[in-house]
Amino acid sequence: MAKLTYYGLYALQHRGQEAAGISVADGKQIVVFKDLGLVSQVFDEQILSSLHGYLAVGHCRYSTTGSTTWENAQPVFRTTATGSGMSLGHNGNLVNTAELLARAKEAGVDMRGGATTDSDLMSGLLAAAAADKGLEQAAMELLPTLRGAFCLVWSDENTLYAARDPQGVRPLVLGRLERGWVVASETAALDIVGASFVREVEPGELLAIDADGLRSARFANPEPKGCIFEYVYLARPDTTIGGRSVHATRVDIGRRLAAEHPVEADLVIPVPESGTPAAIGYAQASGIPYGSGLVKNAYVGRTFIQPSQTIRQLGIRLKLNPLRDVIRGKRLVVVDDSIVRGNTQRALVRMLREAGAIEVHVRIASPPVRWPCFYGIDFASRAELIANGLDFDGIRRSIGADSLGYVSLEALVAASEQPKSRLCSACFDGDYPIPLPDDAMIGKHLLEGIEEKAVSGSAAPVLANGYGAEDALRRP
Repeated sequence: MAKLTYYGLYALQHRGQEAAGISVADGKQIVVFKDLGLVSQVFDEQILSSLHGYLAVGHCRYSTTGSTTWENAQPVFRTTATGSGMSLGHNGNLVNTAELLARAKEAGVDMRGGATTDSDLMSGLLAAAAADKGLEQAAMELLPTLRGAFCLVWSDENTLYAARDPQGVRPLVLGRLERGWVVASETAALDIVGASFVREVEPGELLAIDADGLRSARFANPEPKGCIFEYVYLARPDTTIGGRSVHATRVDIGRRLAAEHPVEADLVIPVPESGTPAAIGYAQASGIPYGSGLVKNAYVGRTFIQPSQTIRQLGIRLKLNPLRDVIRGKRLVVVDDSIVRGNTQRALVRMLREAGAIEVHVRIASPPVRWPCFYGIDFASRAELIANGLDFDGIRRSIGADSLGYVSLEALVAASEQPKSRLCSACFDGDYPIPLPDDAMIGKHLLEGIEEKAVSGSAAPVLANGYGAEDALRRP
């Protein structure tokens, strides 16, 4: 099971590159192994061979609440009052975290483990309630009180559980193995582990899988609002969401982008890899030849060795390098998935001009990102979003392009083949489907801020990350 879960996490590495973990249960106990780093850095053959069990929960972390620390890596482990163990993995982000913290303190939930995530809060509340009601009933009562995006997979020693928020913001799918079941964030992970796709976990649904098979219960009425940015960037191209291939959607976005923002040019090139399908679609619809003008370093992922100032100044060249023979003397259409701060595109346009491009026309396969996401994407603050402070021509001048075109929200929705009423596009239009609390009660470092305030009146020294000095020395 540990190896199968490892392969599944490897397939989902793009969804989180800060930490990875796997828990296994054998009917008697749960063992958790987790650490900071990529899946391949955290696990090796020896570690995987030592993890025995027939139930497993795996997680690769992309932080939206809580800093990148070992304590915040998942799966989260808790022990209930009855002595049973529980391991939980969470994809998404809650917006009523401060409210849950107050409830946890009221319930006497121990929060001194150093973790500062909404995931840890959920697991603490679940474990506390399970002492009296059992894990399944505790979940049926806790889940309706959570607000925000949550795809959860958790287990005790005998049963695997999965749940998806009523809006279904993030994807979650159910698959079938010859001798078991799989729940994963994307269908691509099912393919990798040899599972067949059964269906999506429904918004507002709780699944339980044990020796007797699978059972389903509904803890809330579905109000589908799937994240449209999954189609733009987050999901793998070989994944299917809502019955629609992500790759086919991105190619279609490129075709619509060409119709909305045509230009005379010699070559269409993508910003690899996320811009590739849309660039193919743009070339198909425009009749302009498609080519590879940028080479991506496949080994640039998360690194724990900080580059020197000299290397840092090279910026984008760490990841992308131009093919000068292809680019020189050409009028280019450069297709990318999105612009957030604009730093990448600014460096890219400069680099292409230095490589000999005579014109650089930037085309973006999503509308302008004007609003932050509170449902599981760690975008910049609104003040840092380039589209929030500049109009189209201002953005074009800022990045140094000869022309700039974004696909319209209407075209993006049409390419997804989903009705707009079933999609969340808050990052583009500011229409948040799940109500947000006051600004002061939301944010990535919310729990760390509360923790700092709680100890600031005591003699304990407080570090920049919100932990006491003693805890900092104790952490691996």
